[in-house]
Amino acid sequence: MNGKLRKVIIRDRRLIPPFNEPARDLMVLNKPLWLHQRDLLAPYCDEELEVDSLDEVPDDRVPTLVYRDNLFFDEPFLRTFLERARRLNKACRVAFALNDPAIVHHALPLQRGIRREGDVYVADMWYFPYGKESYARPLVIETLAREIGYYRVPRYMAPRQGDLTFWVPLRAFLSIEHWVHVFMANSPFGIFAEGARMEDRIQRLDVKLRILWRAMLERRQVLSSSALVRIGRNVQIDPTAVLQGPTIIGDNVTIGAGAVVANSIIGNNVNIGQGVQVLLSVVGDGCFLPFRAALFMTTMMEHSMVAQNTCLQLCVVGRDTFIGAGTTFTDFNLLPKPIRTHFRGELVEAGMPVLGGCVGHHCRLGSGLVIYPARMIESDVVLFATSDHHVITRNVYYEDSDHLRIPGGAALYPRLYPREEEVGQPEAAPALERGNAP
Repeated sequence: MNGKLRKVIIRDRRLIPPFNEPARDLMVLNKPLWLHQRDLLAPYCDEELEVDSLDEVPDDRVPTLVYRDNLFFDEPFLRTFLERARRLNKACRVAFALNDPAIVHHALPLQRGIRREGDVYVADMWYFPYGKESYARPLVIETLAREIGYYRVPRYMAPRQGDLTFWVPLRAFLSIEHWVHVFMANSPFGIFAEGARMEDRIQRLDVKLRILWRAMLERRQVLSSSALVRIGRNVQIDPTAVLQGPTIIGDNVTIGAGAVVANSIIGNNVNIGQGVQVLLSVVGDGCFLPFRAALFMTTMMEHSMVAQNTCLQLCVVGRDTFIGAGTTFTDFNLLPKPIRTHFRGELVEAGMPVLGGCVGHHCRLGSGLVIYPARMIESDVVLFATSDHHVITRNVYYEDSDHLRIPGGAALYPRLYPREEEVGQPEAAPALERGNAP
């Protein structure tokens, strides 16, 4: 693409519960969102400016890309938008068709950044070929979503054909305003989407032959060949472990006997024990998964640990967090009601038939807890399992933390991630709301 752009980043300072951090600092595909954006834009942009609103964007005649820093987008989406906008050579704004299934089913719930204007949905990303203008025409980008099943289940869980499915976009875009969007960006819109793109590439004869030839040379099953499984330096893999791509494994990783890693991202310095299963998940740098832990469509941010015999499905775990052995995050509502979660002070439907929970940063969860679907545990919480306190039916807040019941506990375990009302940020989104999510 000829000519470099200036990128102008609109800061979104709202804190995302339960992490109590802006979206830009949360991990997406094992990178902070701001770094993910920067790396994608590096080939296109040579100048950067941060502002607090669109009004502060300079109006000099310089080709400019403007976007809000809580947006997740992938390389195919960005390339398509910039190519079409440059061909049009007029001020444009990202837009989506009203019937785009990935946007309607997965991007619209629990957010307000993608909104309807006329006969399209628009989002906060603009291209100005001659500097900022007062009007930018909507430029509809197709996400090329396809419905892909991730579980075949009994009919009472998924009445339509017994399948649990996502509309997986080949060009992904999200406005991250809730922890569910962090899950979506990492799994369905992230590594799941990369798997779908890989399936498309394999249909080409030259790609198919190249992968088959690589598998034959390495004497491996096709999905386990180095064409689909990228392994870093100083990695120790037990011969009985099963690796299936597309998977990325970082440096200094240990994978034990009988472990299964499929269509996932494993960061640097990760220890995966015997019998561990990691499927469609992202495991951040420095994480530890002891024997028989299991992750399915789950995101673990850096330096966290999920102890033995613990299974997390469709969950998000913040950084520097410990989850004890045998803790269960349930993901299916036994009552015939939609799963609901809190968003800006209200209980709203999550739009998903199954959904796990979310744990913030710097948490310590004891063994044997049972956590209901879509519950949030706020950053800096310590939670013990006792005979009368092991089933978590409500959101858990710092004020509910068990360490505060111990004399001097607050000093021994100080709060690291305060809420917005405690740091006094303007126009803040509400902090983690109290109440049940039936």
